[in-house]
Amino acid sequence: MSIGEGAGTDFVTARGRDYPSIRQFTVFLENRVGQLVEVVRKFQGSKVRIVALSISDSTECALVRFLLSDPEAGREILERAGLALVESDLIGIELPDTPQPMLQMCTALLAAEINITQVYPLLVRPTGRPAVAVMVDNIEMALDTLTSQGFKLINEDELKQYDSP
Repeated sequence: MSIGEGAGTDFVTARGRDYPSIRQFTVFLENRVGQLVEVVRKFQGSKVRIVALSISDSTECALVRFLLSDPEAGREILERAGLALVESDLIGIELPDTPQPMLQMCTALLAAEINITQVYPLLVRPTGRPAVAVMVDNIEMALDTLTSQGFKLINEDELKQYDSP
């Protein structure tokens, strides 16, 4: 499947995919006081901004999920810090100006039998409109479904405009 083909939009990425996904980095931390601030501090002095953040913790460890304004530079920072991380693709979705935009998005994905496994808001939004990052079980079908339903998708290049000076 190719969202960009014939649509006049070229979404080819360095990862060899031709769909507009955004990368999520999941970092594994000990579940103890101060661990999150230590990771967040790693970005201090860089141009990389955290544009979304989610934390799931258990008794022994915490999973911290980041979306970054510059994923390549952000991965380098996290790897240099010696952190165990996993990289995943998510969909960035600008929510429409409707009374129930989340219901509209969830209904569109349900109709295509696509399961949502994670969702959280973007802290900075390319157009200033509400936006979410969504992980689904079939990214290509979800992109096709959301595009056909008129949703605006957000790609990594749009997040880069939020790099700090």
